[in-house]
Amino acid sequence: MDYLMAMDISASGMTTQRFRLDTVSLNLANASTTRSINGGPYRRQQVILGERAMQTSFEQMLERERGVRYAGVEVVQVQEDDTPPRLVLEPGHPDADARGFVRYPNINPVAEMVILLESVRLYEANVRALNAGRDMALRALEI
Repeated sequence: MDYLMAMDISASGMTTQRFRLDTVSLNLANASTTRSINGGPYRRQQVILGERAMQTSFEQMLERERGVRYAGVEVVQVQEDDTPPRLVLEPGHPDADARGFVRYPNINPVAEMVILLESVRLYEANVRALNAGRDMALRALEI
């Protein structure tokens, strides 16, 4: 595995964690949104990550045949959470139904903050791995 491939893997990790961070921010910003474009309350977005296949060179194909695999990570899908909205009794609210209940998104701010912290920590870990790869490459040039 060369240094550029290691840096590319770390960069893919940083990109996906930034995307997760953006999605969590979107969920938190819309935690009280009762009207969306599709009608009804906002639906929580969930990011699905998967393994990214690297570009195929002869050397990588040879390593793959030997059982060595190097790949990054990518966003496979952004999925809407199908959890039903929570009902809150607010008879004076403009979006209340005939019984006086308003449908709010079923977003748990505590759970979203845990995902946010996890994304930040994983981003930082990928930055450290990227810096370590860069330092190793620079030290190899000094030899």
